[in-house]
Amino acid sequence: MKRIILFLCCVFTAQCMYGQTTTIYSKAYGESKNPAIIFIHGGPRGNSTLFEGTTALKIAEKGFYVIVYDRRGEGRSIDTTATFTYREAIADLNNLYQKYRIKKATLIAHSFGGLVGTLFTEQNPEKVTSLILAGALFSQQETYDHILGTTQKYYLAKKDSSMLYEISEIQKLSKNSAEYRKQCYEIASKNNYFKMPFPTKEANEIREEYERGEYGRNNIRNDRAPILFYQNENKNNIDTKPILKKLKKQVPLFAIYGQQDHIFSEKQFSDMKQIIQDQHFKIIDNCSHYLFVDQQEEFIDTVVKWIK
Repeated sequence: MKRIILFLCCVFTAQCMYGQTTTIYSKAYGESKNPAIIFIHGGPRGNSTLFEGTTALKIAEKGFYVIVYDRRGEGRSIDTTATFTYREAIADLNNLYQKYRIKKATLIAHSFGGLVGTLFTEQNPEKVTSLILAGALFSQQETYDHILGTTQKYYLAKKDSSMLYEISEIQKLSKNSAEYRKQCYEIASKNNYFKMPFPTKEANEIREEYERGEYGRNNIRNDRAPILFYQNENKNNIDTKPILKKLKKQVPLFAIYGQQDHIFSEKQFSDMKQIIQDQHFKIIDNCSHYLFVDQQEEFIDTVVKWIK
């Protein structure tokens, strides 16, 4: 069996916009001579603990150098001066390359991390071996419209006037507000849009082990992150499809989604498939938003096949 080296140096310092330095949590799994992979977590308000605690080492064992990190001000990278802008996120990613002395890496970009990964790749295509969108956001308003439209249809059929009123109130909110985003996702969560429909024994065991262990205990969430993101970032509700169409001429693009990741419509899946093309696009059945837990083996096998 290949010997796996766990790098214990888990932090690096980065310069913030006001000249101060901040500490970014990061950790690398595998041997540095192997092809590099960087995992970009969801958010804003997220962290990489679920991927790190369940999947990072398993991919490293396939012959890769897997780097995980928590964005500035999120998760274990606590920073009260963080602005939560894309500019800041991209700068910290560039610092990550320097910290681990890598020139190129495959980016596995999950959820909101898909937006970060796409914008980073647009600015730094020479640093990206390939971009893998994993349950990644790409047309935000279409996602919000899909969530509200499908739940509204469901509650109409149930004649649930209370929930229909709640949805109508959400629709009145500014579409460029943290509250609109929050309430859309709360409605989705209430209707199990993020859960795999038929949890397998393996998926349950993976999640239970995570929740019992150190990574589950370090699942730190910064509730201020989305508020500050919407306050400081004007690109807070974007569609990256035009960027991806241009990028596919420069960088290999791949996309993998759960069939039951119900925050995405069939049209969105079709649009992404058309951009990525068939051989670079995969839908996994009995799988929702956290596909590296829901269907871990198939997720890892697919990612490794694409990269190799």
